[in-house]
Amino acid sequence: MKLMILAVLTFGGSVLSAQNKEEKGILGDYDGNGTKEYAYFKINDCTEECDGACETVIYFSDKKIKSFTVSKANGVELYNLGDLNGDGKDDIGAYTLWCTSCWAPFYVYTNSKTDWKPLVKPISTHCSQWEADKFPIKKDPRKKGHVIITSSQWKDDDIKIVSQSVKVN
Repeated sequence: MKLMILAVLTFGGSVLSAQNKEEKGILGDYDGNGTKEYAYFKINDCTEECDGACETVIYFSDKKIKSFTVSKANGVELYNLGDLNGDGKDDIGAYTLWCTSCWAPFYVYTNSKTDWKPLVKPISTHCSQWEADKFPIKKDPRKKGHVIITSSQWKDDDIKIVSQSVKVN
């Protein structure tokens, strides 16, 4: 029994350690120069109950790349989405963390010449979508310049997971 408890604690600790690393930042070529940069975040003015400004700022290891802010987020899970729009730069996904709901927007940002801007409108997601392993965005393999957006929508008194192809650029 002691051995089993020790094994569970050891495995659980390694899982938590891996999750924390993933939540803190991601590597990618965010400026298209062929060198990997590290994107990470810091939370500003937010309590555990989500009181305060609750802004999460995304920073980069290369200080030439401008930071940007995700509002109403008590942290984010960052994703390197690859180059969704064909501009030679990796795009960033930010799944917002909040205190009260299973509904959360997934933001997709692309680095323009002057600043980070949304590539698509925020994608509405629900826990059930994530549990079903339905990621919010990917390149559309059938249509150049398009992405497939998968979102959660409230329809007919239930949560529906809906996908559609959308043009980007």
